[in-house]
Amino acid sequence: MEAFNLLVGTLLSTVRDVIPILVIVVFFQLVILRRAFNDLRRLTLGFLCVLFGLATFLIGLQLALFPIGESMAMQLASPEFVCGTLSNETPPLNKWYDYYWVYIFAFTIGVSTTIAEPALIAVATKAGEISGGTIKELELRLVVALGVGVGVAIGTFRIIVGYPLPYFILPGYLFVIIQTYFAPKSIVPIAYDSGGVTTSTVTVPIVAALGLGLATQIEGADPLVDGFGLIAFASLFPIMTVMGYGQLSHYRNQRAQRIEIEQESATQT
Repeated sequence: MEAFNLLVGTLLSTVRDVIPILVIVVFFQLVILRRAFNDLRRLTLGFLCVLFGLATFLIGLQLALFPIGESMAMQLASPEFVCGTLSNETPPLNKWYDYYWVYIFAFTIGVSTTIAEPALIAVATKAGEISGGTIKELELRLVVALGVGVGVAIGTFRIIVGYPLPYFILPGYLFVIIQTYFAPKSIVPIAYDSGGVTTSTVTVPIVAALGLGLATQIEGADPLVDGFGLIAFASLFPIMTVMGYGQLSHYRNQRAQRIEIEQESATQT
């Protein structure tokens, strides 16, 4: 009965959230464009699938993803685990490098959730199609996932040491601004979009739960101040890695062209 009530409540909440989107689309289609919808039956079926899909996903977040992320962070950061003891004695204070399992978990969970991110898959597929194969879909997804993993790991380091968020974010965006100037112009928009699509349906719940769980376990950390901010790291670092990927690809292409020209010159002589 509790599960049924949760399903009904979540479904009604999802309907309330999605109705404004439906109203806007219908208004622009019928009033502004003054055109009928094509294949209304198919659109209705798709809309119902979205409603039930969002509802079941939100239930999954509450029942699994949020608890898993928070529980793993709390267990990995517990003094007993960090100090390697299961006794009831109070363990000594730990250094930041004693939490290496937290960093490893943060990196791997950041990479794995990003690889499975539907929004990133869509962007990478379109980028590959429009670029004519110059940008490889799988390579782009891996590069973005690497950036998210590094960003989340550095974000957990910030929570553990207790440094303010601006100490990391401001220099990071300054580096991005400088990198934007030197990166190939074709990769810059994709890099910025990649930073946004990574923080979507799969990544955000686990990363947010990871930060909150870690902040509640670290002595002196405030969950409200330190628990949030990991998503900012997950958005920032993919921009760096994608532009770095573009710079490296541009260098490789130039080098290949230069070698080809040299070979042609040698053949002619």
